[in-house]
Amino acid sequence: MEYIIPAVIALIVGAGAGAGGIFAYNKHKENGGKNKADDLVRKAKHEASEIVLNAKKEASNINEKAQREENERRKEWKRTEDRLAERETLLDTKLDQIDKKSENLRKQEGEIEELKDEVRAIRTKAQEKLEKIAGLSKTEAKEKLMSMTERDIKEDLTGLIIKEQKAYNDHIDETAEAMLLTAMERMSSEVTADRTVTSLKLPDDDMKGRIIGKEGRNIQALQHATGVDVLVDDTPGMVVLSSFDPIRRQVARYALERLMKDGRINPSSIEEAVAKAEREIEKEVVRAGEDAAREVGVIGIPSEILHLLGELKFRTSYGQNVLLHSIEMAHIAGMIAEEIGADVRITKTATLLHDMGKAVTHKIEGKHADIGAELAKKFGMEDAVVHAIAAHHDDVEPTTPEAIIVKIVDAISAARPGARNISAENFAERMKALENVATSFQGIDKAYAISAGREIRVIVEPKQIDDLSALKLARDIADKIEATMQYPGVVKVNVIRETRAIEYAK
Repeated sequence: MEYIIPAVIALIVGAGAGAGGIFAYNKHKENGGKNKADDLVRKAKHEASEIVLNAKKEASNINEKAQREENERRKEWKRTEDRLAERETLLDTKLDQIDKKSENLRKQEGEIEELKDEVRAIRTKAQEKLEKIAGLSKTEAKEKLMSMTERDIKEDLTGLIIKEQKAYNDHIDETAEAMLLTAMERMSSEVTADRTVTSLKLPDDDMKGRIIGKEGRNIQALQHATGVDVLVDDTPGMVVLSSFDPIRRQVARYALERLMKDGRINPSSIEEAVAKAEREIEKEVVRAGEDAAREVGVIGIPSEILHLLGELKFRTSYGQNVLLHSIEMAHIAGMIAEEIGADVRITKTATLLHDMGKAVTHKIEGKHADIGAELAKKFGMEDAVVHAIAAHHDDVEPTTPEAIIVKIVDAISAARPGARNISAENFAERMKALENVATSFQGIDKAYAISAGREIRVIVEPKQIDDLSALKLARDIADKIEATMQYPGVVKVNVIRETRAIEYAK
């Protein structure tokens, strides 16, 4: 409708304008064109009427189309309203059903609680009746039943435990032994024992006098410059250099060899020779650290740590060269890590660096494992490497496969025949400590450390310790040994219980 009215008005205005034009034209022509003007007027009126009819027809069509569209929209709205009403009715129905189900559930819960109360009451009455018949309370009957059951199955249970434990241990031992033996067979290295003294052969007695110098000035200068004890009278034809610091002892050896070769020995030349020897040792330390990392196949180690690693070339532990020990360990650790699926790079790195704390133990107080872990952390090594270094002597509980491998291969390398020199006094003390650990438990008659400390045999009092208790005792002794002692390899705890009946015929 809003489009029809303007159209009609436009048509009427157009028709009026046409008629006015015709009228003016007729008047201008006056009488001469009157007939022609009448024709034009009629034609204009006819055209105007056709325009008006067409406009009305078009307006009617537009109006009908608008009406149809409005009717369709109204029908769609009605269908939507009907669907919403239907859904609302359905939701109301479902809510009513849910309310009914909830009410039924509450009723059933109440009935179940009532039934439970009845069952409890029946059970209580039955228990009271049974206690009255048996003359025992529930606790007493339970204890008596447990005692009878334990007595009946104790022997079978002991045999079963021993059998299963043996099968389990045999399987574990076989797997572990095969894995360790494979790694050890693949890794073969020379075993040498270093000592805390170095001996140099004198070319002649005249050289001995020049080393000592007038009133002992030369030997005092050498000892002062190197920090090493120089002994020239203990062994004929030899000069002995003694020091617990192997780097200082090596500097003294290099310097003294240079002095004896040159022949000019005086305080000034001694200082010069010592300075050159220190520079040579420094180069050798750096080269040793880099060579060790390259041999093992570990990259990305900071230069400060490589320097500490190189210093281990001149340090020993019970006569075993620490750098060679670390390199050997790293090779074996890498093989074991491959076998069990551990991280080979982490394992090799931690194993190679596990003893680097020994390079500064004379400067920093504390255990070398703790010092090494702190240094590794300081120079940005990974947490897994730091943990493995800290845990290789059980100062920290090892929690990763890599840390456990480091601990195992440390024991393997140290336990190689001839790898370490242990004094008889230390050996006797360790054997005695091992026996004391066993005798600290109740019910022990005697304890003997045998097989160079690889086994402890414990003889118990059979009246105090039964078979089950013997199993537990063996485990407890092993746990205490692990917690309180340091030892290479594995210590077997063998608990022996026997009963002997002796009688005499007279």
